[in-house]
Amino acid sequence: MPAQSEAQQKAAGAALSAKRGDTKVSDLQGASKEMYESMSEKELEDLASTRHDDLPEKKGD
Repeated sequence: MPAQSEAQQKAAGAALSAKRGDTKVSDLQGASKEMYESMSEKELEDLASTRHDDLPEKKGD
């Protein structure tokens, strides 16, 4: 499942970093914290690896 916006891709990257232990879970907030709690590492990898060349900054843009 590819990310639908740059913001979503960045949030997934932050959540993935915490999931792997590279950053503290307590540093997460908002969407990245929700993603950390509800998604698997594989799902986060899929979202975070989306190329963001053609993505809007936010979903509604």
